[in-house]
Amino acid sequence: MKKWQKILIALLGIVLLFLTAGILFLQLHPTFGGSPTNEQKELYRQFDNYVDGDFVNMNEAELDMDMDFSTIFSLLRDAISGVDDQHPLEAIPIATFDWETIKNEEDSLTWFGHSNFLLSIDNKKILLDPMFGNIASPVSFIGSTRFSDDILDVMEELPPIDAVFITHDHYDHLDYPSILALKDKVEHFFVPHGIDAHLLRWGVASERITPMNWWDELEWKGLTIASVPAHHYSGRGLFDRNSRLWSGWVILGEETRVFTSGDSGYAPHFKKIGEVYGPFDLTLIEGGQYDERWSDNHMFPEESVQAHLDVNGETMMLMHWGAFSLAYHGWSEPVERALLEAEAQDVNIIAPEIGETVLLEELPVPVSSWWEY
Repeated sequence: MKKWQKILIALLGIVLLFLTAGILFLQLHPTFGGSPTNEQKELYRQFDNYVDGDFVNMNEAELDMDMDFSTIFSLLRDAISGVDDQHPLEAIPIATFDWETIKNEEDSLTWFGHSNFLLSIDNKKILLDPMFGNIASPVSFIGSTRFSDDILDVMEELPPIDAVFITHDHYDHLDYPSILALKDKVEHFFVPHGIDAHLLRWGVASERITPMNWWDELEWKGLTIASVPAHHYSGRGLFDRNSRLWSGWVILGEETRVFTSGDSGYAPHFKKIGEVYGPFDLTLIEGGQYDERWSDNHMFPEESVQAHLDVNGETMMLMHWGAFSLAYHGWSEPVERALLEAEAQDVNIIAPEIGETVLLEELPVPVSSWWEY
């Protein structure tokens, strides 16, 4: 055998080894979660939003995420070069947590950055998309790191949590380390269909998980809870895209009506949600990590304000910014654009600091422009 043939065989062997290791990592590491069972898939086949083995968005067979060569090239270019102000120059400040207010019976909202909130409503403590980890990635050495200092220890100070609501299974919303740290403090998890497979693999008991489809509604501890459509997609690995559902959530208490959009492109479902469940005292609307190249599944801030109007909201807060850089725009650009559009549309908007607690009876509260620190 010639020397070049031996080298080629050795190189092929190395490639095969890395491929095998990668596949085993995807299959065996728990951070990738679990897969829906055949019994679950049989249930999904009865849903209008499940087509040919995948969940789909409203009124379409498949989310268009195909990219041509020029788009892929532009993404690679931006990934290498970045953009101005994509990350803050230093760690952004975190407000001093007011644990006394957080733990009392008043309706309140505390933001932990991105789409992670602690909502207190009717003295029920609710976490939305609890992502307390430092990196939005399945591995520690690749991915966007948090803008602020470490907030993992915040979970130790949280009061007992009545419920966790998950919107979808992307790493910046469903964080494996956070769920492990929280699961013994949480009474119940409400999730889109298929997300329960992740939680079950991570040790959450099935009786503490309620999977829901769009427009499913139930009463729980005096609250009305409904899963509502979002225009997005799901997946944590290379081969599981859209095998699990994504959603927004409606949470209605005695005095306060809240809507959270989850990740979503702007689409007609917002008006339908407003017709069925509006008005809302507070809306938490996705409006960061946007780009023309994926405008189907993330809103520009101006669209976020329109979505708030569509669902018939009184006061809105922009979310999906302030913690991670997942798109090629300035890190504080989303809230600055949203504030301008809110003023133009005469919309009440709040923008609390990370860690700040807002009493919902006092909405709207003044905007401090804290990101200009």
